Amino acid sequence: MSKSDREHYQVIIIGSGPAGFTAALYAARANLTPLILEGNQPGGQLTITTDVENYPGFPEGILGPELMERMREQVKRFGTQVKFEAATAVDLSQRPFRVTTDDGAEYTAGSLIIATGATAKLLGLPAEEHLMGYGVSACATCDGFFFKDKEIVIVGGGDSAMEEATFLTKYATKVTVIHRRGELRASKIMQDRALANDKIEFLWHHEVTDVLGSREDGVHAVRVRDTRNGEERDFPTQGLFLAIGHKPNTELFENTLERDDVGYLKVDEPSTRTNVEGVFACGDAMDPIYRQAVTAAGSGCRAAIDAERWLEAQD
Repeated sequence: MSKSDREHYQVIIIGSGPAGFTAALYAARANLTPLILEGNQPGGQLTITTDVENYPGFPEGILGPELMERMREQVKRFGTQVKFEAATAVDLSQRPFRVTTDDGAEYTAGSLIIATGATAKLLGLPAEEHLMGYGVSACATCDGFFFKDKEIVIVGGGDSAMEEATFLTKYATKVTVIHRRGELRASKIMQDRALANDKIEFLWHHEVTDVLGSREDGVHAVRVRDTRNGEERDFPTQGLFLAIGHKPNTELFENTLERDDVGYLKVDEPSTRTNVEGVFACGDAMDPIYRQAVTAAGSGCRAAIDAERWLEAQD
């Protein structure tokens, strides 16, 4: 394929979700006619979320997939091209940048916005994925409210697990931390805070091997195994939270863009500029701290404005 045969866009947004769609909205309204490559999970993590009650403008709440569909229709209304394709290769060595997708298509772009998001690490259990959003969650801030006056468990042993366990005590009557070892990885201050909380209990030397429940009735227990002798038993609970980390979806850029030790893209705060001129990053791909739909949308807005101003400067 010759260079002249490739479709050219002023802005290509890799990834969807709140960050990608908001970036597209602002870019489209700036007459940049962007292209969104939605990736393998169009709409991002919210497509596996049931009720979203902490996104502004929806006092009765909204289903995650519905919110993403509304965002998709909104950006298309303003002229955004939306394609159900995943970027498989990106050439950032020269401008215009070149993007190849899993459909074998090639596109060129004056600027790129990376909104590939992050994926919560799971235990790898079939029931865990089946019940995600129906009693299983990987985001205490997002879903804690739904477990008011319930007894729940959380898996993890690091700072995030202790922070989320403490947060969940605002709603739950009891939070049991299940950890496969006999000591935590969390910093001392986070450990002390959790250990001092009367609502938090610990189940040491155990791991979760199954989640028991249904989408109709929710979770009623988790099956746990003693890591010392292999004995299994059912542990009654009304909810399972996972706090074993997130993995940013940035492997595509590991040889071209600067990333931290975990893989989050580095940006030149407070802007969204990466180390390559004309490439910007937003959402969970560059945010290891907040990981909320509303903060992702805000960073998508920033990325689009940064890209627009950068393109103007090139002209």
